Amino acid sequence: MAQATLQIDLSALQANWRALDARSAAGVQTAATVKANGYGLGAGHVAHALAHAGARRFFVAIAEEGLAVRAAIGPDLPIHVYGGHMDGDARILREAGLVPMLNSVEQLTRHLEALPGHPFGIQLDSGMNRLGMEPAEWGSVAEIVLAQGPVLIMSHLACSDAPDHPMNAQQLHSFRQMTDGVQVPRSLAATGGVLLGPDYHFDITRPGIGLYGGAPFTEAQTVVRLQIPVIQTRDVAAGESIGYGNSYIAPRDMRLATIAAGYADGIQRALSGRATLWADDRPCPLVGRVSMDLLTIDVTSLPDAPETLDLLGPHQGVDDLADIIGTIGYEILTGLGQRYARQYL
Repeated sequence: MAQATLQIDLSALQANWRALDARSAAGVQTAATVKANGYGLGAGHVAHALAHAGARRFFVAIAEEGLAVRAAIGPDLPIHVYGGHMDGDARILREAGLVPMLNSVEQLTRHLEALPGHPFGIQLDSGMNRLGMEPAEWGSVAEIVLAQGPVLIMSHLACSDAPDHPMNAQQLHSFRQMTDGVQVPRSLAATGGVLLGPDYHFDITRPGIGLYGGAPFTEAQTVVRLQIPVIQTRDVAAGESIGYGNSYIAPRDMRLATIAAGYADGIQRALSGRATLWADDRPCPLVGRVSMDLLTIDVTSLPDAPETLDLLGPHQGVDDLADIIGTIGYEILTGLGQRYARQYL
């Protein structure tokens, strides 16, 4: 079979949630962010596993994402929508029982008119200038909003992956200024905020990338392993070219393996000639260009032709791969393609 296998270790995912949950006091609820189809791993599978681990609250980016999560976790646990209440969302919000995090007066008006009495939360901008009501906007409507009984008030940190960045303290101060004394549960911390310590935890934390094995949670267990099957092996002589554009010329006699994955599967072309794959504990360099469906790998050092090679796994995580091309683990993880056979452990 030429289909590559993406193994997803749900027990490791659960262990990461428990480890992040243990960073907070007993009175702090640890939720789970499962947006972007569970960071590319399957929102239903991920949410179901996390609910069994103890998560009692979930976050998605847009209303449509909440449908798969609701189907996986049942009718009772809250699912919040970071993107708030957009035009046309009312039916999904109502039928799936989703809680929009309203980001503006416009969204507030839309929600109260379309779904009176339906639960909602508020997102505030504490300095990131991305989503949420700014302090002046919030000040003008806070009394009206609080009278409607929001279930959560949140904001989001811009630099929590850099613990010493002054922006963290600035945003904490701004969030407190806007919300101290308000008798509504509050949330500021995602994964990085959890690691910043209890001043940032408030009532609810909502880790995301750390659940899936990514930085800045360096203690996370590995959740994904990508095994790619070998289609063909061949010997090439010194001086022969390999792949598109003759971009690699064999410096010596070599043994190559052609494997079944490429940029159509989320393996970025920028990794051409720069990535390493693994045969058990032995590194095998990628040579030549990443093409749509195929990679060519130097397996000269192996005693036998391998059946599969690992791109992600115990020797190389999503952040290691991201560092090679100057991106972040989030992009690698959420970009994994749909052709993989997803295998849940």
